[in-house]
Amino acid sequence: MIERLVAFSVQRRWIVIAVIALMTAMSAGVAAHLFRINTDVERLIDAKEPWRQDEINYEKAFPQRTNTIVAVIDGRTPEAAEEAAAELAKALAVHKNLIETVNRPDGGPFFDKNGLLLMSQQELEKTTEQLVQQQGLLGPLAADPSLRGVMRVLTLGAKGVKSGDAKLDELEKPMGQINTTLETVLAGEPARMSWQLLLSGGESRSTDLRKFVMIQPVLDFNALQPGYAASKLIRNVGKNLKITPEHGLRMRLTGPVAVADDEFSTLSDDAVLNNSVTVGAIVLFLWLALRSAPLVVAVLITTFSGLIVTAALGLLMVGELNPISVAFAALFVGLGIDFGIQFAVRYRADRYEQPSLEAAIRAAARGVGWSLTLAAISLIAGFFAFLPTAFRGVSELGLIAGVGMVVAYLFALTLLPALIAVFKPRGEKEAVETTWLAGVDPWILRNRKGVLIGVGLITLAGMPLLWKLPFDSNPMHLRSPKVESIATYLDLIKDPATSPNVIDVLAPSVADVPDVSKRLEGLSAVAQTVSIDTFVPRDQDQKLATIADTAQLLDPILNPGRRPPPPTDAENVKAIKEAAAALRTLAVGDQPGTKTAGALSTTLDKLGNAPVATREAASVALTTDLKTLLMRLRGLLHPEKITLENLPPQLKAEWVAADGRARIEVHPKGNSNNDQVLRRFAKEVQTIAPHATGAPVATTSSSYTILGAFVQAGLTALVLIFIILSVALRKPWDVAMTLGPLVLATLWTLMALKVVGMPLNFANIIALPLMLAVGVAFHIYYVIAWRAGVADMLASSLTRAIFFSALTTGTAFGSLVLSSHPGTASMGKLLALSLFFTLVAAFFVVPAFLGPPPKKPDADRPEGRTAEADPLIARKAETVAAK
Repeated sequence: MIERLVAFSVQRRWIVIAVIALMTAMSAGVAAHLFRINTDVERLIDAKEPWRQDEINYEKAFPQRTNTIVAVIDGRTPEAAEEAAAELAKALAVHKNLIETVNRPDGGPFFDKNGLLLMSQQELEKTTEQLVQQQGLLGPLAADPSLRGVMRVLTLGAKGVKSGDAKLDELEKPMGQINTTLETVLAGEPARMSWQLLLSGGESRSTDLRKFVMIQPVLDFNALQPGYAASKLIRNVGKNLKITPEHGLRMRLTGPVAVADDEFSTLSDDAVLNNSVTVGAIVLFLWLALRSAPLVVAVLITTFSGLIVTAALGLLMVGELNPISVAFAALFVGLGIDFGIQFAVRYRADRYEQPSLEAAIRAAARGVGWSLTLAAISLIAGFFAFLPTAFRGVSELGLIAGVGMVVAYLFALTLLPALIAVFKPRGEKEAVETTWLAGVDPWILRNRKGVLIGVGLITLAGMPLLWKLPFDSNPMHLRSPKVESIATYLDLIKDPATSPNVIDVLAPSVADVPDVSKRLEGLSAVAQTVSIDTFVPRDQDQKLATIADTAQLLDPILNPGRRPPPPTDAENVKAIKEAAAALRTLAVGDQPGTKTAGALSTTLDKLGNAPVATREAASVALTTDLKTLLMRLRGLLHPEKITLENLPPQLKAEWVAADGRARIEVHPKGNSNNDQVLRRFAKEVQTIAPHATGAPVATTSSSYTILGAFVQAGLTALVLIFIILSVALRKPWDVAMTLGPLVLATLWTLMALKVVGMPLNFANIIALPLMLAVGVAFHIYYVIAWRAGVADMLASSLTRAIFFSALTTGTAFGSLVLSSHPGTASMGKLLALSLFFTLVAAFFVVPAFLGPPPKKPDADRPEGRTAEADPLIARKAETVAAK
């Protein structure tokens, strides 16, 4: 049947070429019209999985928290960071076409008014005590928040040290901050002093200098980077607002959307290099294998025509590609081209024996048709084994790649023979063999027992390595730390206060929050919880009393009845000189603070003699944040009791769903970037809240889902291939000889991973079933040839075909090593490693397993062919007899 199909394609060559050309053109149009990639990574896992159902339910309850971009703003001062975040949020809110929601989780009017009320009682008492102690500083500044007022405070401080009412070392940090600010002004550079840092003694928490803006963009999932337009808008707005390093600020984007966009940006950056290397290397290896330009062109046309048809069929079947199924192109080129090489190399070998081109093509069909058919069926079974798995990304890849193998097989037996007949390559002048390997087969047969013992000992010795095989289940380790979103994520994760690795638990109602939170906080892996109770404290009465007592003391100071008019420049100069003179009296001796006082007095002398514009700049630098601080203190000292009713709607929606369920945010103890810490954290939380969601739960659960999918697919593929080979080969021993070396190659690959220190991960694990499919095809070719009576297999054209097929396959996959994307590069490394052991097993282990070819090969040849009908086999038989 195969021979008749090939013969028909040769006889009706122009019809075959025209039909497939028309099919290819139509497929190109269909693919161009339908082509789209949905980069929504949540689609990669079947939505029916229980943990995905929990995620979906959570997303329905809090839709504003999904598909977000997080703008992380770092400032030199808390005031600058807060101001930049507020301005960015305000500016973005008007762009409704690209921005759905904007939220400030750590700032805004609500926090400016109720910040003290949101503290714990202990932290509140400490803060109010510090404010009361600083009333001597706050009073003069509130009465005269100008450059003149600041200078008068310095003068009073110096006099207080002289009189013994103050200590010089207590003034050292404030004097240092003022001196640094004024030196910057004198240098002609922008400056702004933080009064929040000054009043806190220069100490700050990471959350003081780092603010967040949560943005939910309008996404275009038909684009490779769905959030690109929104991200570009955010960056442009930030630039217009001068949120740049030149102005003491830095803005970085992270979050799920930014991470996904950067993923594809990294991959696309390498696309030109990878594709150029792949195509160039494939053409080179095809030339080395075929030594004929017409044959090389024929194989390339067949391969890329099949690729276009497969692309159209794939899009018709699945509607849209996903980030994993898009890899079908590399699979088709890497695996589909194998059929073309096998046929073309066998044609060359038969062309040397046969009198005409048509006869050689028919002989090639007889020689490799059966093995190609069996290999194609096994490849299809291997890919279709992924269809029932919950890993939808690979399931769709398996569907498209499996159909692609059907296309590649049919085109190799129709289009390729037709093209060869049209191109009419020159006949071979000598036999197509790998003569330099002619002595290897006899050596393996003579030392067969030793080879098998060696293989067994090596395998047994390496078995302990399998128990220690590392598996990295953290998806962030598969991404490039050089891109902004990942670098920012890794920076945030270092600080427990900003780490995004938290778990969300839904309590049935607000009333249930205290009980659930208490149980969660009792877990050894939990550091703290945040909930609606954090923003509507249940102990407000005591806090309100404490704040009221403080306000009674500070209100007269912060709200003076009379304020002097704004100072003139002459008044500023006078105050500056008085402060310089007062500080100069302290610059004596070697006690802490004397050098700082001396340096500040010198700086003030320069400022007093500087142009008016410089003093005006100094006034802006020293008093801008002072006025903001005084205004905020006045508001903080007069909060109102917070209730669910007067809570800002947007803030309430962050913690209480429309159906009344309340969100509890659970933070882990320890290094939240450690896989074991996250796994333990997720496991403990789920003992109390089985339906909890969040990055730690998703990472842990997805690892089980994906690993389960690969185990299921691997076992299914082995069973299907075993059944196919059992039916086709009809001899259990032959089936074992086909699959046995392949299992060994897989074991060796896994052992080598441990030796080279490369862990399995969610990206490179895809390489194992791919190489299983490739290895099955290679081993089938050898077993079929062995059954047909070929003795010197390593010296035959078959080995040449397998070797160069492996090189082209390895090139298609191995070029991934060049990627700057860690996950993609790890896949390429594992593919290269697996391919090496697959070839070692095929070239050396399979011949040792098989032993001498059967004495009566004709009985098992398909389609009733005899050695006499196949000149190449006959000549091989003669070689065996001569030896």
